[in-house]
Amino acid sequence: MKELNEPIARMANNEDKCTGHFWEGRFKSQALLDEAALVSCMAYVDLNPVRAKMEKTPETSKHTSIKKRIEVAKAHQTQLKTLFPFIGHVSEDQPEGLPFKLEDYLELIDLTGRVIREDKRGSLDISLAPILQRINITSEQWLEVSTGFEKHFKSAVGSELLLAEYCEHTELQRRSGLAACRRLLT
Repeated sequence: MKELNEPIARMANNEDKCTGHFWEGRFKSQALLDEAALVSCMAYVDLNPVRAKMEKTPETSKHTSIKKRIEVAKAHQTQLKTLFPFIGHVSEDQPEGLPFKLEDYLELIDLTGRVIREDKRGSLDISLAPILQRINITSEQWLEVSTGFEKHFKSAVGSELLLAEYCEHTELQRRSGLAACRRLLT
């Protein structure tokens, strides 16, 4: 940790024009030894902006992995290469990744974020709709889109209106993938 801390502390101190310990006592490093520890740590970090009352929801929280994962899923792209992928339950033929589904993680974050803690300023408003409803995707659509994106879509992907605008702008006569967009994205 010393090898990591020192150059970062020097850069931060230069930037802030100050001296002293950058990390102080509140930053720690823990070994995450199993899936429960991993998901607990991920949830803690993804909910920090909500708990600090800096953001109202995880999907609007700046600089969090959950926001990036949701943006990628809503754009109907494959998982981010910069983040460890969710692979569901581990089996022999699967690639390395997080041993649970993204949908399950989103539900976990949503439920955990609604818990009011005495020692924290913020929590998710109890009256908010569940996270998949807030991002306008049913659980069936989410599962189908997030697991079979390339199977369903070949070129442009979006709502019927956006697909029509795209085809007009690019002067395409056929709206490839229109049926899949209607079925999965509306």
